[in-house]
Amino acid sequence: MSRGVDVGLDDDPVSVWGAAQLRPDHRQLLDRMPEQVTVELDGFGPVLFCHATPRDDQEVVLVDSRVERWKEVFEDVPPSVSTVVCGHTHMPFVRPAAGRTVVNPGSVGLPYGSTGAHWALLHDGAVTMRRTPLDREEVIRQTVRRSALPGVEQWLDAYVRRPADDVEALETFGPRDGR
Repeated sequence: MSRGVDVGLDDDPVSVWGAAQLRPDHRQLLDRMPEQVTVELDGFGPVLFCHATPRDDQEVVLVDSRVERWKEVFEDVPPSVSTVVCGHTHMPFVRPAAGRTVVNPGSVGLPYGSTGAHWALLHDGAVTMRRTPLDREEVIRQTVRRSALPGVEQWLDAYVRRPADDVEALETFGPRDGR
């Protein structure tokens, strides 16, 4: 978006504003970053980390996506990778899918389901889902004080003060999962 490319978010004021904040050095840094990385972790072997799916940075898969869908998503992932950590939907879950373990740690700043910073710990072959409580009102106060985003208070009210539950999230993202 910061380069004038239509990514389908022109109706999202936060994305439009955020894209306008990127300086050339920010874009260069982002250009150098890989879209995914595979890291060898004790007890897991190679673990693939990506934003959305291994094949597409905007693709949506959900905790209840069909097995056939997961097979499509993992089509080009090497068989040695048995764990994939992905996100994009901000919905925390761990599930087996198409012979692999899928971990979505959730979101620190925009969680679905419950408030707090959602994250996952991968250690010695075990995945532990974690949630660190946050004082929502303090986060809102600090963000309002520091942010230049127009309408930041309304945005924080909608997404931080009252996070969506899992039903709303599944209904919102379901159509992008091919339903």
